[in-house]
Amino acid sequence: MLNTVRARRGMVTSPHHLASEAGLRVLREGGNAVEATVAMAATLAVVYPHMTAIGGDGFWLIGAPGETPVGIDACSRAAAAATPELYLRAGLTTIPQRGPLAANTTAATVAGWGEALAVSGKRGGRLTLARLLEDAVWHAGNGFAVARSQNELTTQKMPELADVSGFAASFLVDGEAPATGSVMKLPALGETLHRLGVEGTESFYRGALAREIADDLARAGTPVTLDDLSACRARRVAPLSVDLPGMRLFNFPPPTQGLSSLMILALFRRLGVTEAEGFDHVHGLVEATKQAFLVRDRIIGDPDAMTEKPADWLTDAALDRLAAQIDRESALPWPAPPSAGDTVWLGAIDGDGLATSFIQSIYFEFGSGVVLPQTGIVWQNRGSSFLLSGSGPRVLAPGRRPFHTLNPAMASFNDGRHMVYGTMGGEGQPQTQAALFSRYAFFGEELQAAITSPRWLLGRTWGAETVSLKLEDRFTPELVAALRSAGHDVEIVAPFDAMMGHAGAIARHGDGRLEGAGDPRSDGAAMGF
Repeated sequence: MLNTVRARRGMVTSPHHLASEAGLRVLREGGNAVEATVAMAATLAVVYPHMTAIGGDGFWLIGAPGETPVGIDACSRAAAAATPELYLRAGLTTIPQRGPLAANTTAATVAGWGEALAVSGKRGGRLTLARLLEDAVWHAGNGFAVARSQNELTTQKMPELADVSGFAASFLVDGEAPATGSVMKLPALGETLHRLGVEGTESFYRGALAREIADDLARAGTPVTLDDLSACRARRVAPLSVDLPGMRLFNFPPPTQGLSSLMILALFRRLGVTEAEGFDHVHGLVEATKQAFLVRDRIIGDPDAMTEKPADWLTDAALDRLAAQIDRESALPWPAPPSAGDTVWLGAIDGDGLATSFIQSIYFEFGSGVVLPQTGIVWQNRGSSFLLSGSGPRVLAPGRRPFHTLNPAMASFNDGRHMVYGTMGGEGQPQTQAALFSRYAFFGEELQAAITSPRWLLGRTWGAETVSLKLEDRFTPELVAALRSAGHDVEIVAPFDAMMGHAGAIARHGDGRLEGAGDPRSDGAAMGF
């Protein structure tokens, strides 16, 4: 992907072209950005099942130029039976990453779809849920071509997934990973999506569908019950924001790491870097990332259990103090505790300027690995991030929300532009956001170039065990040498490596022109009309 996509009437972007096509079709039929995003999210749950599912969580920013966006928090909570004692009785000192005891939270993303469509109804939305799920239902029932990343990740993770309840029957072919390009069908999931279109999102939690989900969760041995599902709700929240010269940036509040995404850009802007792609750009953003992550890992978790206000870290005084701690020439020793995650980010802007930035996740690839046989739903393992001992907002307790790497981003510019952007990638999400946004907004690179250009990743993300500063091998040898000389533990990885995230972005100019970009590291596309 070398060229920025441009259009006037509407634009979508997602990490799979079939999902983008589903969203574009909704826009062409007069649907708005929210409706297009629901169509893409559902389609991704079918055609990108290693990256997302309706058994996960989601977070939305919905807004138009000149207004503060509304946030929708579709975050799960720990089951009533999910206590540290449950794991201690099982002889565990940490929560497993796979299997039924990893599936210890509800799944709130479908509730988030419902809440987003309630917002949509007041912003011109008119399409039925059944219509929005049409493409997802078709692909599940008639089949889709397996992506290379699905084949590779299934092969890589098979030792820890093959024996998990329901996984092999759904995602293996004769005990092996499905071949790239082969046709896979998910009929049970297709029927579930069809039922959601008829019965509504409430059925997932408090209807006939909920009873089937709860029955399968119990048979698999998870602690999640029908009562837990019934208590699951999405809620509207105010986003975090920070003002920078000529622009205002928005991101999601806790339990997500949205604070760190805003802090990285605000800290970097204070360094006065004037050029992209050189040592000052990469080193400055990496060091800003370290300062932001130290704050994130100390304070962020379930907001009901937090003792500090995230907005306090976005004040000029706090940001100035942290920026002064950044050494412009030397690297701060690292690492800090790593985070992993598998996710999809997708966005849309319609012809009226309504914009969505949405991120949906099952945490690790294929989540817990538990697949519910009656409904075909893959259940997340987000609750495996809870701690079983100690104190603070990340310790497991019934009803507690887990820490999330997810964070959808949005920005408004004083010149009339409005932008949505984001990525998958766990620990890398704020870093990739910073790379693409700084290139586009601070240094004037074209939107597609800002995503296609080589990226870096500090720490560990999905598929990687090391916590070094990873650089795609398209950076110049001179820059690599300078970073090593500054004390960075540099590791070179392949070009366009998926560990760097599957990013996307859409920008709308004040005159209505739309620009979109997708990530060549994904199977996605930006599409407009």
